[in-house]
Amino acid sequence: MTEELFRTDSYLKDCTAIVVSAGPEGIVLDRTVFYPMGGGQPGDSGELRLADGRTIRIADTRKGETGILHIPEEPEAASALAPGDAVTAVLDWERRHRHMRMHTALHLMCASVPGDVTGGQVAADKGRLDFDLPEVTFTKEELADRLNALIAADHPVSARWITDAEMAAQPDLVRTLSVKPPMGAGTVRLISVAGDAVDLQPCGGTHVARTGEIGPLTVAKIENKGKQNRRITIAFAE
Repeated sequence: MTEELFRTDSYLKDCTAIVVSAGPEGIVLDRTVFYPMGGGQPGDSGELRLADGRTIRIADTRKGETGILHIPEEPEAASALAPGDAVTAVLDWERRHRHMRMHTALHLMCASVPGDVTGGQVAADKGRLDFDLPEVTFTKEELADRLNALIAADHPVSARWITDAEMAAQPDLVRTLSVKPPMGAGTVRLISVAGDAVDLQPCGGTHVARTGEIGPLTVAKIENKGKQNRRITIAFAE
């Protein structure tokens, strides 16, 4: 399986790696900084730099049965690689960093809106969460003020790990009903905001180190998506 370097350091922009397998369906490396699509966050894009100077554009990253699949923009490009080849994996950093900023912003929204989360999506310019919420008791402006206050406070964002058993004993940590906690490997990663004072929940995604890094937000829409489902979309203000 692929060593997931992004789990311990979201700010790694590149890494050296060895090819495990390569085909039109994707390239598996022994280690990577590329985040595979999951938990509402898109898979990373970027490039693989070969020892001879050639590059292979990576359009998407997905989870595969034998490791993380780096999906080439041109499927036939994978034929340039063989198991054992050395490459350097380089992220499209600006895109990834925007995903990090928005993913952390959605955690702030989760902490600011009562109700369980029934769905969500991260994008490079906006993000949304669906809440199990009979009625909305706040305006877009009030929610935006709350989120921007949390951002301006520049709270630290950190990760820590607990065992699967500890996770199972604390079901109240799970706010997102549509995404199961990343259990099964023996440990579960928790994302903490402001030393748990603002938010604490299991998450396998990539995040910024401080809330101030997110930048100003706007609340674009609050929509009814069913009797008890409310969809809230936020976007970067600049």
